[in-house]
Amino acid sequence: MLRKLRRATRRSPSGPAAASATLIDQAAEALGTSRSEFMLETACHEAERVLLGQRLFRLDEDVFGRVRAMLDNPPPPSDAMSGLLRRKAPWD
Repeated sequence: MLRKLRRATRRSPSGPAAASATLIDQAAEALGTSRSEFMLETACHEAERVLLGQRLFRLDEDVFGRVRAMLDNPPPPSDAMSGLLRRKAPWD
């Protein structure tokens, strides 16, 4: 009973919070999920992104030297890569 009462008296967000809630609801609906499912999945994706950006790679000196040499001397771009870089980006 108390849970029903809390839900019934919960206020709707207003201002920027309402716009955010609407945006989230639209995205969830586009994916065919609930707001809660969308929020959980989105939070997990962001958590993975943050953690992957902070990974530590431990390499012995030989492997580190080879990786550094590849980074310092990349191969020349292929014809396919050059063509791709010349194209206008779809968002421009």
